Amino acid sequence: MSGKVTVLLGQVVQFRDDPFAGPPETAARHDRRGAVAVADGKILAHGPAETVLAAHPDARRIDHGDGVILPGFVDAHAHYPQTAMIASWGKRLIDWLNTYTFPEEMKFGDPAYAAEIAARYLDLLLANGTTTVASFCTIHPESVEALFQAAEARGMCVAAGKTSMDRNAPEGLRDTAQSAYDDSKALLTRWHGRGRAAYVITPRFSPTSSADQLAALGALWAEHPDCLMQTHLSEQHEEIAWVRELFPEARDYLDTYESHGLLGPGGLYGHAIHLEPREIDRLRAVDASLIHCPTSNTFIGSGLFATIDHCRAGQRVGLATDTGGGSSFSMLRTMAAAYEVGQLRGTALHPAQLLWLATEGSARALRMDDRLGTLAPGSNADLVVLDLAATPAIAQRQAQANDIWEAVFPTIMMGDDRSVAATYVQGRRVNASE
Repeated sequence: MSGKVTVLLGQVVQFRDDPFAGPPETAARHDRRGAVAVADGKILAHGPAETVLAAHPDARRIDHGDGVILPGFVDAHAHYPQTAMIASWGKRLIDWLNTYTFPEEMKFGDPAYAAEIAARYLDLLLANGTTTVASFCTIHPESVEALFQAAEARGMCVAAGKTSMDRNAPEGLRDTAQSAYDDSKALLTRWHGRGRAAYVITPRFSPTSSADQLAALGALWAEHPDCLMQTHLSEQHEEIAWVRELFPEARDYLDTYESHGLLGPGGLYGHAIHLEPREIDRLRAVDASLIHCPTSNTFIGSGLFATIDHCRAGQRVGLATDTGGGSSFSMLRTMAAAYEVGQLRGTALHPAQLLWLATEGSARALRMDDRLGTLAPGSNADLVVLDLAATPAIAQRQAQANDIWEAVFPTIMMGDDRSVAATYVQGRRVNASE
């Protein structure tokens, strides 16, 4: 943008406080006629429209009317190689992996196929208002290269890594402890901190990694503690029983990571539904992040994540689609599923809490809230604009709203990509056709 200021006009919602730490309805500031000023890919200011416009009288203006301007959505756990097999019918976790996931992931040694799916996936995210994602790749370095290259072309912030597996997987999807270390280190050296790319050390989960491989990846993380580490934890009871068989010496599932150097700040633990008290205490003590994947957890029949309990205890919690175990690329649908899971646990989530989880909460989980997930000056100008009347059903309900939370909740519950009026990446408007 070469220093030229652009002011986006609309309704603006910016969180001032964690809505799990106090009254959620007062955690955010809502400017009914607000503005966000951006330049050179960064946010300069936000607030009442008259104030922002007075400070930037020569700025280019883009008026989104009644659209709600928010930080772009942050998806804290996904599997981009599963894009083409999303919504595959009728399996529990382990059978689902063997029947659908592993055969699809074997295709990603082909750079052309990996590039095709990476481009398709990121365009689907942008169409749904998601501007940042943390994704697993496959064991193939080509799959990592493809995603980072596609993200770089779009200016997106993407955190990703080679998924390591050296057992309990098809021959075409197994590496070794040494090759997992070597490949991951080479990819890390090439991509971590290049532009907006962040490398994530990525053991898939303990059942598909030997103790030697877990230890090798733990050693790599110790050498590069500024990297994130992502894996899966306590998703289903059958999985937990399998871990007990594979690691009889471990105190619990988390101990299979902890004893190999894979527990600490910057650790992202997907699902984390069926945790033991010791695991909960240790995860909180080290300030790790739990990633809630509600559409996946219901689609595969895993269980109900204790969102309110963990958030109120001060645990970092992110929200995620977990595509393709998750059944939607939309963070709106993911928020709706998180609400439904909360209801089943008897703990309804407020609309402010849902929006926060999908933006600043997930950015905190990824330890990126200093530069995204908020409208704070200096943050990257990654934004989504929601149309609160995108369909007749949503429009007739929000017309009866008494405040911003009643107005936005129908879009959370019934919205999809039609509700995304605009997506901005580093201040540049994008969509799937651009």
